[in-house]
Amino acid sequence: MKAMIFAAGLGTRLRPLTNDRPKALVEIEGRTLLEIALARLREFGVREVVVNVHHFADKVVEYLKARDGFGMRIAISREDKLLLDTGGGLKKAAEFFLGDARAVEGEEPIVVHNVDVLSTIDLAKMVEAHRKRKALVTLAVQERKTSRYLLFDEEMLLCGRRIGEMATAEVVRRSRRALPLAFAGIHVVSPRIFAGLTEDGAFSIVTSYLRLAGEGESIAGFRVDGAYWRDVGRLDDLERAAEDLRAGRV
Repeated sequence: MKAMIFAAGLGTRLRPLTNDRPKALVEIEGRTLLEIALARLREFGVREVVVNVHHFADKVVEYLKARDGFGMRIAISREDKLLLDTGGGLKKAAEFFLGDARAVEGEEPIVVHNVDVLSTIDLAKMVEAHRKRKALVTLAVQERKTSRYLLFDEEMLLCGRRIGEMATAEVVRRSRRALPLAFAGIHVVSPRIFAGLTEDGAFSIVTSYLRLAGEGESIAGFRVDGAYWRDVGRLDDLERAAEDLRAGRV
């Protein structure tokens, strides 16, 4: 199984730690965010990973080379001139996933993981649910407070989003209900997704998912409410994650 780690962000919320290093190499209890993400993926059978880089890109390359890729085959997708956001970043890495025709024909799922997400989400169950449903995309979602909600219908299919508590919802598919859930920064996608990414340049993958859902594609939610989860993209969350690790919560 193959995966992608989004690690190209500037990490502005983690300054001053990211003044001299990329976000991916910020540490929690002596381990970098990139090492933690790779270890999680390896635990669930992923052996080939592409990592997108931009801010201090060479430091990520040198770090992985010095550690022999942690025993995995790791490719680098450079976004040297322009940050491509999540959608553009995934699209740029398409060749890594489509180079093996068997993977496309067999619909081998691809795991996409933010480097600044720390969790105990069961990726094996998530991939299994994705395969069983034959979804184009499966999103890890949970019930928690956020400023950006994704909306799901009674079949847990994406039908819209709402940004901000009082904002009018953006609805892409009609439904009898619209359950607001928070995206956890982990998704499983079919290789077929690349044919559907018609946007160019820098764009959000969620924007593409909403468009595809409106066109009738199966963009499904996978509830992960019981799992430990933390976005460690801010300094205070980084400190809390360190406390959780010391306490054995994750």
